[in-house]
Amino acid sequence: MTRSVYVTGIDRGDGRQVVELGVMELLTRQVDRVGVFRPLVHDGPDRLFELLRSRYRLSQDPATVYGMDYQEASALQAEQGTDELVSALVDRFHLVARDYDVVLVLGTDFADTQFPDELSMNARLANEFGASVVPVVGGRKQTAESVLAETVNAFRAYDGLGCDVLAMVTNRVAREDRDEIAERLANRLPVPCWVVPDEPALSAPTVSQIAHALGARVVLGDDSGLARDALDFVFGGAMLPNLLGALTPGCLVITPGDRADLVIGSLAAHSAGTPPIAGLLLTLDEVPGEGILTLAARLAPGTPVLSVTGNSFPTAEQLFSLEGKLNASTPRKAETALGLFERYVDTAELSSRVSAPSSDRVTPMMFEHKLLEQARSDLRRVVLPEGTEERVLHAAEVLLRRGVCELTLLGPVEQIRKKAADLGIDLEGAELTDPAVSELRDSFAEKYAELRAHKGVTVELAYDVVSDVNYFGTLMVQEGFADGMVSGSVHSTAATIRPAFEIIKTKPDASIVSSVFFMCLADKVLAYGDCAVNPDPDAEQLADIAIQSAATAARFGVEPRIAMLSYSTGTSGSGADVDKVREATELVRARRPDLRIEGPIQYDAAVEPSVAATKLPDSEVAGQASVLIFPDLNTGNNTYKAVQRSAGAIAVGPVLQGLRKPVNDLSRGALVQDIVNTVAITAIQAQQSPTEKVSDQ
Repeated sequence: MTRSVYVTGIDRGDGRQVVELGVMELLTRQVDRVGVFRPLVHDGPDRLFELLRSRYRLSQDPATVYGMDYQEASALQAEQGTDELVSALVDRFHLVARDYDVVLVLGTDFADTQFPDELSMNARLANEFGASVVPVVGGRKQTAESVLAETVNAFRAYDGLGCDVLAMVTNRVAREDRDEIAERLANRLPVPCWVVPDEPALSAPTVSQIAHALGARVVLGDDSGLARDALDFVFGGAMLPNLLGALTPGCLVITPGDRADLVIGSLAAHSAGTPPIAGLLLTLDEVPGEGILTLAARLAPGTPVLSVTGNSFPTAEQLFSLEGKLNASTPRKAETALGLFERYVDTAELSSRVSAPSSDRVTPMMFEHKLLEQARSDLRRVVLPEGTEERVLHAAEVLLRRGVCELTLLGPVEQIRKKAADLGIDLEGAELTDPAVSELRDSFAEKYAELRAHKGVTVELAYDVVSDVNYFGTLMVQEGFADGMVSGSVHSTAATIRPAFEIIKTKPDASIVSSVFFMCLADKVLAYGDCAVNPDPDAEQLADIAIQSAATAARFGVEPRIAMLSYSTGTSGSGADVDKVREATELVRARRPDLRIEGPIQYDAAVEPSVAATKLPDSEVAGQASVLIFPDLNTGNNTYKAVQRSAGAIAVGPVLQGLRKPVNDLSRGALVQDIVNTVAITAIQAQQSPTEKVSDQ
């Protein structure tokens, strides 16, 4: 039977979209077929479902998501009674439930409805659906005592109506009251109750949402700038020095459009990062001349400048009534919401209480979720040498908001801050370091000269070398100032990993450094090695790659079944290339008899059971291989790219293996999510790496 989770509330304004998004995240970690059902819906687009559909790549037909709209439901209830209404909604729910392993039910929103007892309606629907309930209580602008009473009463209400209450979430409480409320609720209820503080960035409208609500014209700005959150409003009418003193981080400056001095002054402050602003809103339908706008665009590229026809007072009235919403066009808010949920909700306990049916399939999304969850379980610090690169900054914001790891970004600090400000990126919590002026530069130069003395490297020469971001980052890892490094989005593979070869070096049990890609197919994850480092490994090296790749696969939840690939299967072929693979297979068997391995074997026999049944019917690997070892770089690199493009697979990597401490390389075409995944992998590798400094010997 399909297991369903019903997220509901007791009143409007509880911010339960954070909980709905968080529960969806948990469900998609456990199963790959998650349905969504909203019993009652208002007219107009359903912002939350559109967010869920885009973020989790849902294939569900939107027409099946909704039971009926409130007007239809109210009419049916009035004409035929509540039982008929409930019966109709149950029928529509089961049309969804039959096609999915688990269903997330989005309860009614208590806004502009005509149901006299909406709480009872949600409780009854949950019971009829056979769904467990997660009630959400809103605590915004309430005292701690009031929040405590409402939470206890909400549990009693749903429990008293026969609901299976999984857990309670008290949301949007004042940050200063959060710990007290959590402590006092800890033993008051028979189910877990998690307390989540209010997060201003979630209720803050984006500049784009403001522009839409006011019907404003976008004079300057790009999509990244329009996605910024307006955390505050500052009205400018005074002299420039007074305005500058009133600016706050993330504020939207509202000023008459003929005040060019305030426009340029605000953008200059943003450019200097003192403070970064969300943008400007010009009133009275006045816009500065072309020369001023050209200067403004150069001062703060991408920063939005909007224009409205009204004056400041009616504009202010509209602004103060706006509230940010989670939707498909606000992915950064979604990351903030998930980070908040994962920080304050015990997701492991909630997952166990949901008890969704386990899935034998591992989808790309499930694999990515597992990476982030595993990295969060034991925080490590990862250094990102490419601190001024836009994709890296966007990835850093996601990693920080989700609490995946601690970060150090390298580069000129003011340049990083300015770039982040121009992109509207919040780097709070990240450490920014400029290798050129760092107090570590002298000691790093001495260390590098010591390590490379046999190559004639002097301290003077080393002083110049360690100013390079990749060398500096690698030395941070070597000396314990960071646990791992990720680079390569704008640097070559050689520039990324050469410092690691020179400074960190290989593990005692590894003869070479190699790599794997995790290939996330529609229903499983395979490990491909080596597709990035070694051009033509000999039999000894190929055996080492296989053993390393099996260990890496196991570390990330892929049960290793090794296929040593060749153009021949079993004893059907001969020649130097096949003999190399055959010798490597025997070496692995001798060194690691516990590993399941087959080789030489062709790709189709390795992964396709029907082919394996013909070519190697008695093999415990053929047809179900999970770790595929290619005989050379040419074959491996071309194969992974062919599968990535033709099969629509997500390739995560390359993940370097064999180094004493983790350093990983990015493709120069890496997307933001690729960087996030690679950093998470690096943090996980660091969890199992020794923390002491590596010996010089």
